[in-house]
Amino acid sequence: MLRVLQTLFGLLAVAFLMLPILAILPLAFTSSVFLTYPIPSWSLRWFEELATADAWRMSIVNSLIVGAGATVLSTLLGTLAALGLRGRVLPLAGVFRTLFLLPMVVPAVVLGVGMQIFLARLGLGSSYTGVILAHTVLCVPFVVVSVSASLQGIDPTVERAAMSLGAPPATVFRLVTLPLALPGVVSGAVFAFATSLDEVVITLFVAGPNQRTLARQMFSSIRENISPTVAAAALLLIVGTLCLAGLAALLRRRDKRLIAASAP
Repeated sequence: MLRVLQTLFGLLAVAFLMLPILAILPLAFTSSVFLTYPIPSWSLRWFEELATADAWRMSIVNSLIVGAGATVLSTLLGTLAALGLRGRVLPLAGVFRTLFLLPMVVPAVVLGVGMQIFLARLGLGSSYTGVILAHTVLCVPFVVVSVSASLQGIDPTVERAAMSLGAPPATVFRLVTLPLALPGVVSGAVFAFATSLDEVVITLFVAGPNQRTLARQMFSSIRENISPTVAAAALLLIVGTLCLAGLAALLRRRDKRLIAASAP
């Protein structure tokens, strides 16, 4: 009986989360200019609008530029941070780990105001570099968490065995540690890219008119004039996020197999 109730509760929770999404996505294929049911006829005109309208096309390109830059920087910094926080060698490791995770819990408005002031003083306000740096701050915690989880699953005896055979630390890291932690690194990069694509609050504070991302364009369109183009853009974001999440899940499964194979 308890298991039945748990299953029912889980199904209701999934329905509560998914039904609003399932209700809006079909409107991306409507031929009407209004977000209304019933759909008069099916059309791809709003996806064509995404590809042809200058504002939407520029926002998609900006999202890819900012997302790629933030992903590279956050993956590099987050991986180095996870390696530095590994084990208990670093003094106050718990404090530093908390500092790296703060962007996940600090309100986005507070973080956005702080980043706006900081970037303005550096002369990076309303620039691609400033937006990439702001998104990097937000994405680093996801990489730290993902890479740290992979590093914790690596058996230290494998690395000690490599060192006992005469391999220097750099070689051990390149040939042993990094390949075993690579699925976690890639998973962190995937989550970082998805987070950058979805970010709108911080972008509102640090981006100028020329750095308007897809999420910010959607937000502006909802405020000015609700159009099915927003539903089409939402469909693209959801499908892209699901693909990235599926890739991360596959990498996690591969990560577990590699760790299990490396265990003595």
